Amino acid sequence: MAKIKVGIIGVGNIAESHINGYLHNPDVELYAFCDINEERLKAKGEKYGVTRLFTDKDEMLKLSEIDAVSVCTWNAAHAECTIAALNAGKNVLCEKPMAMNAEQALAMQAAAEKSGKLLMIGFVRRYGNDCKILKDFIDNGYMGDIYYTKATYLRRNGCPGGWFGDKSRSGGGPLIDLGVHVIDLTRYLAGCPKPVSVFGATFNKLGNRPGVKKDPGSYRASDANDDVFDVEDFASAMVRYDNGMVLSIEAAFSLNLKSDTGTIELFGTKAGAKLSPELEIYTNMNGYMTNVQLTMPTALSFNGLFENEINHYVDCVKNGTKCVSPAEDGVMLMKILDAIYESARTGHEVMIEA
Repeated sequence: MAKIKVGIIGVGNIAESHINGYLHNPDVELYAFCDINEERLKAKGEKYGVTRLFTDKDEMLKLSEIDAVSVCTWNAAHAECTIAALNAGKNVLCEKPMAMNAEQALAMQAAAEKSGKLLMIGFVRRYGNDCKILKDFIDNGYMGDIYYTKATYLRRNGCPGGWFGDKSRSGGGPLIDLGVHVIDLTRYLAGCPKPVSVFGATFNKLGNRPGVKKDPGSYRASDANDDVFDVEDFASAMVRYDNGMVLSIEAAFSLNLKSDTGTIELFGTKAGAKLSPELEIYTNMNGYMTNVQLTMPTALSFNGLFENEINHYVDCVKNGTKCVSPAEDGVMLMKILDAIYESARTGHEVMIEA
């Protein structure tokens, strides 16, 4: 079979991970780039030897030979670009979050169903080595029934700047940028139960910490413009699912804590597990409380992480393999995020319709 020809819409920072993944896959030809920033577009084209360069996505999508597209724009353009690509008969891998809200996500899902093409959502944590190991224990019944989960993704001074702080382009702050990763990961590990209710709170107390120096190695957005910061800097929520499981989630760009931290915890009737960053399992053996730590590395490795995701996407497009992160899971996450923001706005619990 001929190589799959891929186009990239949006060639900023996250696109680098997609591009590198495609370059490592022998079944792919990196075919065309599109970006509204012409200077960046030309630079990326030169860097990767791609000569079909477009500032208009619709012009790129007219190329009938393109089989698949990665949408790597800021969040506000996800729906528009994805729907256009699907309508043009292309398969789509859309970066997380799927959209700005559930309404847009549902429109994207409908476009995929109408076109008969794949819409895969970039829940990259599902493709991590740590997720694979922990899910193996869960799927084999080692943890029993999981009834409570906790997830934190907290930065002391970590807004990426640029469009991430601009609600009109991002849709929100750390909840929609960082929290989406760990909300999805805990839900996926627990078997994807359906959310039924949410109570959430958001704050903008510290903002982008103007005047406070950031670590030199911290992630910075391609389009740096720190003047705009109208999103939350911290979010917290409780999510209840239809199987009775509850998730406690915290996400922050700016928080007065000792250091950045990220932890995933799951509590089951037979065992508990914690990723922080290595996997630890808490259970009992022979009547004694027992802590288990594997001898192999279990912390999330970014080496090969996006390659795993891209390889799966290519496999789905080429061979019709069942998608691990389908559109319906993206829609469900957007419903959760919408409900958290609405609960934070009203101060009340919000029910989620399936």
